[in-house]
Amino acid sequence: MNKKKILIVDDEAAFTRMVKYALEKTGRYEVREENLSVRALDVALEFQPDLAILDIMMPDIDGSQVAQLFKTDERLKDTPIIFMTAIIPKEELESEANRKYILYLRKPVTLVQIVEGIEQALLTANTDDAPVGPF
Repeated sequence: MNKKKILIVDDEAAFTRMVKYALEKTGRYEVREENLSVRALDVALEFQPDLAILDIMMPDIDGSQVAQLFKTDERLKDTPIIFMTAIIPKEELESEANRKYILYLRKPVTLVQIVEGIEQALLTANTDDAPVGPF
């Protein structure tokens, strides 16, 4: 089975370690974690993920800025992105403008929600259908 490569960028090292461990334990994913948002682009270029999970609120560069860097790089522009957030109101997350290209997961988040989000984002990555977030 071909494992999907998942990049997790979050400034909380304990969170990324836990998610990496849980996702890899499923046997379906190869996971790389990065806790410094300023390194996210370099790590993504080296790792070439099938999907990136980005925390919105991070020091230095926030998740939306990291996503913009991905979208302006030819090698990463088609990489599906999932944002994780606890700060954006549910109504704003559900707006059509915010759902068009990016899936959102609301923190606190469960492993089941993360896996469902990953699978949905990967499934819809090559279609014109927007993901149905937030979870």
